[in-house]
Amino acid sequence: MSAPFFQATKLASIYTRLPFICQYAAARRRVFAIRNGLVAPRKRSVQTSSQLQNQRQQQIGVRSRTGLVGRDVRVGDGCGLGMESSGGSVRRRGYKTVQEMRSRYKFGPFSMVAVVVFLSTGIGMGFYFRSEKERLQRQRIAEASKGVGKPKVGGAFELVDQDGKVWSSEEMKGRFSLVYFGFSHCPDICPEELDKMAHMLDLVSTALPPTASSNPTLLPIFITCDPARDTPSVLKAYLKEFHPALIGLTGTWEQIKAVCKLYRVYFSTPQGVKPGMDYLVDHSIYFYLMDPEGDFIEAIGRTHSAEKAARIISEHMSDWKGRIKR
Repeated sequence: MSAPFFQATKLASIYTRLPFICQYAAARRRVFAIRNGLVAPRKRSVQTSSQLQNQRQQQIGVRSRTGLVGRDVRVGDGCGLGMESSGGSVRRRGYKTVQEMRSRYKFGPFSMVAVVVFLSTGIGMGFYFRSEKERLQRQRIAEASKGVGKPKVGGAFELVDQDGKVWSSEEMKGRFSLVYFGFSHCPDICPEELDKMAHMLDLVSTALPPTASSNPTLLPIFITCDPARDTPSVLKAYLKEFHPALIGLTGTWEQIKAVCKLYRVYFSTPQGVKPGMDYLVDHSIYFYLMDPEGDFIEAIGRTHSAEKAARIISEHMSDWKGRIKR
């Protein structure tokens, strides 16, 4: 369990005992003052049954003279029991007997306000611990991929983008990256996944607007597994149908095979194919989320909806405390 949990538990324990501590401290101060002669001790008179009866009769007489019928009056106080006198006006508290007045304090320091504050604090702590648990879970997922003995996903590479310019993995540093492998001649899976990727980008941009200086940016990268047919011009025409921010990368057969190896992607494209030849292309179907340092965070598969995937990406981006590049 995390340190914040024990700190919050300790604070809650102190909070519940605080009224008793205050009462005890007040009593100790009173005893100290009496022992040192600073204040006089309270005198308590012991009344006999006849004195109590006489006091009761006097209360009845005062009540009838003042018109406070049905109310008890304390002799010598000048006002009714449970009543306060201020500037000649009498304000009723509603206590009929001494026992009823004392019963108001039978629950000690607890009151409705204390209960509301206690419940509000408990609910707030519950939400805090839940969010902290989810954050630590995401952190464990990110750290697990970097642990000793884990296969490294990602690495340095250099390819060509859809504009024919050299594009290296150094462009990913300082930004989050979402990498997907596919090919333009894919009949169904790649178009579906690219549509989902476009939706994910829009959702992440809404949750974390890139215009805010504190929000990291997300690079959507599409790397072809069919370099013989996916030239820069083909990728440019293909990707603009899905999202304008998509970056398409291609290269030689050797370069693409090396990148697929870095990302642990299954690559089955044959080497040395001729134009017009028919061949099968098979590849892994995952989105690879990379952090601004180029380290792998999490793989998002087909079972994730666009909304769930966008939430995962946004949460990882919100948790990032390192340096970012605009």
